Amino acid sequence: MKDWLDEIKWNADGLVPAIAQDHRTGRVLMMAWMNREALALTAAENRAIYWSRSRGKLWRKGEDSGHVQKLHELRLDCDADVVILMVEQLGGIACHTGRESCFYRVFENGAWQTVDPVLKDPDAIYSHVGTGKPHEH
Repeated sequence: MKDWLDEIKWNADGLVPAIAQDHRTGRVLMMAWMNREALALTAAENRAIYWSRSRGKLWRKGEDSGHVQKLHELRLDCDADVVILMVEQLGGIACHTGRESCFYRVFENGAWQTVDPVLKDPDAIYSHVGTGKPHEH
């Protein structure tokens, strides 16, 4: 039997783009990267686990912020090179800026406009980490 992870077209760095969407509304919450281990653990633990390119290690979404993404469904696109995680975003905040979604800016009149409010101050979210800065992406 073929391993389901072998069906994925990993990029040259062994990664695949992963899009997190709210399982109820379909809103895109964020995009991150996964390696084989992160995707296998995501499926096994039913929570989003990504690969942090900047830190070079696994990143369990919510490990610093408490904003865990509970996995409801995992989908693979037609070219097998992008995955979608249909998630329940605990705490209602996916972005390290304290917003619901990382996609909070809209291009209008030749410039990026912020259209979504900060739901919680990032300094308050990450104050217990020590630096006050998130360990995201």
